[in-house]
Amino acid sequence: MAPVNVVHLPNGQNITVTPVFGGLFFKSSEVHIHSPFPPGWTIVLNSEDELATDEQEQQQQDEGELFPPRHIHRFKKPTLNGDHLYISSISNPSSSEFKPAASPTRQIAMMLWATLYWYFHQPEPTLQVTNALSKNTADAGKPKGEWRININREGVFKGKVVLPKLERMGLIASEDSTVGCAQEESSPEGWTRMFVSRRTFWQLDPRIYLFTLSPLANTNSPFPAGSPYPSRPSSPMGGSDAKKEQQLDQVSPGLWSPTAPGPFHSSSHLPTYYPPPPAQYVFTNNTRHPIRPKPPRQGEILYTRYVPSVGQYLSFRVASISSKALRHQGPVSSPKRNSQIAASDSVVPTMSSMNGGMSDSEYLHKWMNDPRVSHFWGEAGPKSHQEEFLKNGLRSKNSFPVMGCWDGKPFGYFEIYWVKEDNLGKYLPIVSDYDRGFHCLVGEQEFRGAHRVKIWLSALVHYCWLSDNRTERVMLEPRVDNEKLANYLQEAGFYKEREISLPHKQSNLFKINRDVWKGPAL
Repeated sequence: MAPVNVVHLPNGQNITVTPVFGGLFFKSSEVHIHSPFPPGWTIVLNSEDELATDEQEQQQQDEGELFPPRHIHRFKKPTLNGDHLYISSISNPSSSEFKPAASPTRQIAMMLWATLYWYFHQPEPTLQVTNALSKNTADAGKPKGEWRININREGVFKGKVVLPKLERMGLIASEDSTVGCAQEESSPEGWTRMFVSRRTFWQLDPRIYLFTLSPLANTNSPFPAGSPYPSRPSSPMGGSDAKKEQQLDQVSPGLWSPTAPGPFHSSSHLPTYYPPPPAQYVFTNNTRHPIRPKPPRQGEILYTRYVPSVGQYLSFRVASISSKALRHQGPVSSPKRNSQIAASDSVVPTMSSMNGGMSDSEYLHKWMNDPRVSHFWGEAGPKSHQEEFLKNGLRSKNSFPVMGCWDGKPFGYFEIYWVKEDNLGKYLPIVSDYDRGFHCLVGEQEFRGAHRVKIWLSALVHYCWLSDNRTERVMLEPRVDNEKLANYLQEAGFYKEREISLPHKQSNLFKINRDVWKGPAL
């Protein structure tokens, strides 16, 4: 077990790490009512015998498949990727003695960040990897692996939303970038292989995760405090020089800090924005690409906007495999705002006005068996065929299925994907790491028409820009005989670059670049 030591955090706070039965106890040295840290927390840190490379690949292919148990032993020193960590308990005294956390999840993120800060100060493990191809290579010439620590879904992290929130904050990651077919929020599917790599951790800005609720003595500290100034300004003592010195002492850190007065100031003294996490790279079908963030959950709305020209809310949500109709959770238009909306529609969604009681798979079954849609998609068949089609979409690592809705009523099906590791990427000479693309179909006759197509096309592009500010272009590859969609795309700002011959179709490649996009259609 690691010896007692002190962790000196970048914001000046100190954490004492002490071995205890079953783990390590992290104790804050500055415990008072305004302290963002609890008095202490306990972590469980174990090491397990590392799998051979071929066994790791087999295990990643099917997360639900059972494998023989591996030997787990107490932590002595870091391993390359065999260490497992979770916070087992938090020492929380009565609320009368200590101020409760304004955001428990962000406090957990801060504790995990401080724990990782200690962990990645430990001696570096052996980085050389031995596998079937390198077993006969001298140690000095063997390939080097990535130092990772696994975050187990146990203890404090077992809450149904804790790991998803930490992943969206950019603190933890997973190579499983699928939506998943599990419908229960508490399901561990997709959240059992979370990790943090050393390379990524040291690229995370500590100001995102560390904060303090008490005033700091040092006004030049870049870490958020409860007030942008060290203390309340005193009365002028007379003399312009004294005034100038006092004003210089009270200079705000600037708008980049959430403590500064202005649009980014947060009364909770917590970070108001989490930037995209640093890129980590993996290989899929011999293509190197960044690890993708987890998509939203089934049924979760990822984009919504009121469209004045049609008087309705356009929204996109992740498709669901549920056999029941999903109740719309987003806003809908009011009949008072648009007289063309049926009187039964209101700002409060109802099951009857939202989707007619049909599940997503039933909508797909209806749409895919429409000759107009089947001509281009080729997915006609019994309902079981569309259910399997939807499950495959939910299991995909580089794309996820989406239902488009007008005022909560589904009108079409879409698939948003990353081009780099998609089949399309193999046929393009140059593809950037964060290029996006999407497939589309409109199934409901009442929502067809050039005007609505332009709206939802621009909205999907808008979502791609908002989803990751590193995305510089969006692509579509409709079949060459889909002339109507080709015209719609050009009217929406896309340009045709070329034709490409894919194994299953001859396609027109359309692109739109961020720097020429002016805004969504209204």
